[in-house]
Amino acid sequence: MASAPRLRIPPVPALLIAGTSLQAGAAIAKQLFPALGPAGASGVRLSFAAVLLLAFFRPRLTRLGWARWKAVIPYGVALGGMNFSFYLALERIPLGLAVTLEFLGPLGVALFGSRRPSDVAWVLLAGGGIFLLSPWAGGAGSIDPVGAALALLAGAFWAAYIVLGARTAGKLSEVESVTAGMVVATAVVLPLALASGAAAKMTPTLAALGLGVALLASALPYTLEMVALQALPSRVFGILTSLEPVVATLVGWALLGEALTGRQWLAVGLVCVASAGATWSARPSPSPASSAG
Repeated sequence: MASAPRLRIPPVPALLIAGTSLQAGAAIAKQLFPALGPAGASGVRLSFAAVLLLAFFRPRLTRLGWARWKAVIPYGVALGGMNFSFYLALERIPLGLAVTLEFLGPLGVALFGSRRPSDVAWVLLAGGGIFLLSPWAGGAGSIDPVGAALALLAGAFWAAYIVLGARTAGKLSEVESVTAGMVVATAVVLPLALASGAAAKMTPTLAALGLGVALLASALPYTLEMVALQALPSRVFGILTSLEPVVATLVGWALLGEALTGRQWLAVGLVCVASAGATWSARPSPSPASSAG
């Protein structure tokens, strides 16, 4: 199995570039929705990403054995569900808000079972962010309730992805886990994409854009995060990753023209602070799941 390339780039810029690349890929995917729909865009992204990871890292998945596949399959199903529900949410709400609500999944994993008094503050901050975006809050800051629910569902799948990914530790390498998980995710979502008629609508231009989405949203950020993980403590990695809702909001504004209200920006900031605070106060733990998902 080929190892990840050793890129000569400092870890913090590598991680920031990875986050920007990931959100840029999501923005381009959203531009595919008029032609392919969210199901088609999700299927194209996952299938291209699986092919790229298989070609780039060349893991020998045929040698994993049934015991390891039993650990990978639920992990891959969670990965597929996360991507599919996130793209469905992205059709209805701005990118920055979708990422903000999705981030509540890993935040919940970080806070689950905690007994530290300081974590109450992070829960309250995150809850304040949810309220500011909720339909019942009223005003210009409220968003489509179905889109919000789908983003929260994506967050739940993300939480499952983290928990199930941790269970593959020791059974598979990180490259094997992510690549095999991407293959399973493709098997889950691709039939839905084909049922939506995406294959009949595919053109060389759309295929090229789909390849770009896979590169930006999977292959490039995953490689850069591996570089960052080799040099950064997991706590620092997690705090920097907590900035992704802000990065997504800026990318959505720059590439999609999605301007947020002041109240929505406040909600994004509250969730980011809650995520960073929970990461800082947490006990040392394995690094967060990579953005290959």
